[in-house]
Amino acid sequence: MKRTGKIVLYACMTALAAGCISAYFIYSTYFKANILDEQARIFIDTDDTSDSVAVKLEDAHILISQASFERAARQRLEGKDVKTGCYSFKKGRDNRFIINSFLMGWQTPVRITIAGNIRNIERLSSILSRQILADSSSIYEIFSKKFAGEKGLLKIIPETYEVYWTVTPGELASRLTREYELFWNETRKHKAEDAGLTPEEAGILASIVAEESNVPSELPVIAGVYINRLKNGIPLQADPTVKFATGDPTIKRILYKHLETDSPYNTYKYKGLPPGPITIPSVQAIEAVLNYQKHDFMYFCADASLNGTHKFAETLSEHNRNAKEYQKAISALGL
Repeated sequence: MKRTGKIVLYACMTALAAGCISAYFIYSTYFKANILDEQARIFIDTDDTSDSVAVKLEDAHILISQASFERAARQRLEGKDVKTGCYSFKKGRDNRFIINSFLMGWQTPVRITIAGNIRNIERLSSILSRQILADSSSIYEIFSKKFAGEKGLLKIIPETYEVYWTVTPGELASRLTREYELFWNETRKHKAEDAGLTPEEAGILASIVAEESNVPSELPVIAGVYINRLKNGIPLQADPTVKFATGDPTIKRILYKHLETDSPYNTYKYKGLPPGPITIPSVQAIEAVLNYQKHDFMYFCADASLNGTHKFAETLSEHNRNAKEYQKAISALGL
């Protein structure tokens, strides 16, 4: 009886130990926290498999235990389709959540930013292709149709947008169009009308204003100068439009030979606004146009202090004096 009891006791202890080992194995494989950093991110491509996903995770060094993930993946991920996308995991997430994310497609949105000196759809397509899955050629194919024409870039508001990494070029184009329509609400439309401009014209002028100064406080003043010129039928004579007309964005100084460029974008030769924007106008520049400073200035040129600001003038004689001082200052530097 005693021997039988001991056998039963040993059997129970063995079963209990086996159960504990099995429970710990399951826990460590599926439920134990396995993300090393506070926030980890991984991109899964269209041709990725369970094996390549494991390799990506290992190369990214975001797992506490690569071995436990591979055990879980062999049982739950192997042979199944992993969903393409960008996935973010917080510290504390376990293998079960990680694998379910890949199987269910629980993507995390990415933030794409449209900013900088973007003069054409080719450049925009290249920028976007570095931020989403689609390549530049597929983006260009859609965008060149959706935002066609000289005023096409005006339909894009430079901003930071949250989208899925797998967003298609068509979906992204539609999103940008919706954001443009939301931006040009009734309030902004009325402000443009008060300035004597349509929303498109305000965007064209904003693209010029943005190129004239890196000092934000000057933008509404510069916008006021150009609006004064438009209202008085005086050519804008904006140097950035001449640079655009030449097709050479590397030009540092506008020379007399550049002013002879025959193009509707050369605002020294042709009155009024050019037929389209010279860049995607920034929100800051658009707001500067819509909230332009009302004054009597008709001219401006770089300040002789060379601090990046400008001097504004009401008369041509005053402007010529300011320009002469500036030319003297840069000549002294051998520029």
